[in-house]
Amino acid sequence: MPIFKSRAVKVITAAVAVGLVATGCASERGKDGDKGGDKDTFVFGAPGDPGSLDPALASDGETFRVTRQAFEALLEHESGGSELVGGLAEKWSSNPEGTVWTFNLRQGVKFHDGEAFNAAAVCANYDHWFNWTGTYQLDAVSYYWRKIMGGFAKNEDPEAPKANYKSCTAKDDNTAVIEVNEPSANLPGGFSLQALAIHSPKSLEEYKKQQATSKGDAITYPKYSQEAGTVAGTGPYRITKWNKGNKEVTLERFDDYWGDKAKVKNLVFRTISTEDGRRQALQAGDIHGYDLVAPADIKTLESAGFTVPTRDVFNLFYLGMTQGKNPALKKPEVRQAIAHAIDRENIVKTQLPEGGKVATQFMPDTVDGFSENVKQYPFDTAKAKSLLAGAKEEGLSLDFCYPTEVTRPYMPAPQDIFELMKADLEKAGIKITPKPMKWAPDYLDATEAGSCSLHMLGWTGDFNDGFNFIGTWFAKKDKQWGFDEAKVFDAVNAASKEANPAKRVDAYKNANETIMEYLPGLPISSSPPAIAFGKNVNPPNVSPLTQENFAEVSFK
Repeated sequence: MPIFKSRAVKVITAAVAVGLVATGCASERGKDGDKGGDKDTFVFGAPGDPGSLDPALASDGETFRVTRQAFEALLEHESGGSELVGGLAEKWSSNPEGTVWTFNLRQGVKFHDGEAFNAAAVCANYDHWFNWTGTYQLDAVSYYWRKIMGGFAKNEDPEAPKANYKSCTAKDDNTAVIEVNEPSANLPGGFSLQALAIHSPKSLEEYKKQQATSKGDAITYPKYSQEAGTVAGTGPYRITKWNKGNKEVTLERFDDYWGDKAKVKNLVFRTISTEDGRRQALQAGDIHGYDLVAPADIKTLESAGFTVPTRDVFNLFYLGMTQGKNPALKKPEVRQAIAHAIDRENIVKTQLPEGGKVATQFMPDTVDGFSENVKQYPFDTAKAKSLLAGAKEEGLSLDFCYPTEVTRPYMPAPQDIFELMKADLEKAGIKITPKPMKWAPDYLDATEAGSCSLHMLGWTGDFNDGFNFIGTWFAKKDKQWGFDEAKVFDAVNAASKEANPAKRVDAYKNANETIMEYLPGLPISSSPPAIAFGKNVNPPNVSPLTQENFAEVSFK
């Protein structure tokens, strides 16, 4: 879900012309709402802009935060939790092999444009994505389709994976059957993703009239995805306006919604990119809530009467080591030395909110498949020095990239965390060359290309399956890590292809043990990100997946 993902591209849209920071300037609408006057509009301060109003073209959490209020998938997660529940499908089942998925759909559901929801609409969406061509096939555009369903009917992108999607059949109006070629650990969780949420057939026809284009690494998204008016889902809100100059997306309650109606008529997401800016806007009454509260601000806000719930842990922050960038990192002793050199307890204690945990493997302990038997690398500067000496790397120098202009759920203060790790590594005798980079696109492009010896990244889970974590990094060779170790890839993929749930969990435990024995990088921590709400707000159930449903919000 992340879902705040490490994906970025250069995007050419009208948004390029607007300023990069919204300051939370006074809004009478927002101030009145906080003071008990106008209770028709809820304003939420988001850390970043959405990239698209079509979630199928996105892979970032800020887009999904907005679109989740307007679009629904076949499956959803329970309010405030990570268990799968019915979404547009009331019930679902699969054959024993996990290759045929049957969905019994809700009846009486309407799209925002008045079209009826049915099995034909489900299949129209899946077939639409499967038949994407040109720029739509690029990983940067169709990231989640490729991740969950593989490639396309006709692969044009040479790097596109083999298609796993086979077909979708409308057995009758209320029954859709989706078939895949091979079982996958990404299912059924993948059916809950916002990127696979269902659009009205009328919208899909309009989408086909517009094309995404690309030139080099620059992508121009279709006009419909950059302005309100065409996209139509089934959610409790419908998107009515995207004012890029004001950095605001406005949604209105959909009164024909099939479920519980939204409690507040209007919902506004306003981008305020700094932690201080979001906090000050809440305190001034300009907004009614914001995300990614700085750990140091939690007690201050709570003591002033604001509500600051903390989500359950469902993310992972790590130190990446790129073996392709520096040959020294190919030596196990060097990677082990780095692991022993980092005081992870200190990072958790000083940089994370209460409830943060030291990570022992590349998934949090809230995910099935977490192993209690992985190899441990406790903080030990003397051992780090000894390992470097044994590897004949006493004078090792490494560049260390870290991101600027960003706050992530797993990484509240990137520069502060970098400084702590830099100091630890230098105490062990490793010379560090800092390489700060703007988060998007510079930092993400550099880490994805394997251009940094050391780097900091993380992941917020999309759904509760181990492959959503370890499969993201270690299912195949990846430039970010720069290693080619068959035993790691085989262990991860063996778990992915195991159809029996209990056996799959055991396979994930084995994969985690294999990964940590090899030690491609160092898992640092898992963090419970906080979210804040105004004094007169009844907040929604907060989600460990950062999938809050703002239809649950009301004013006191």
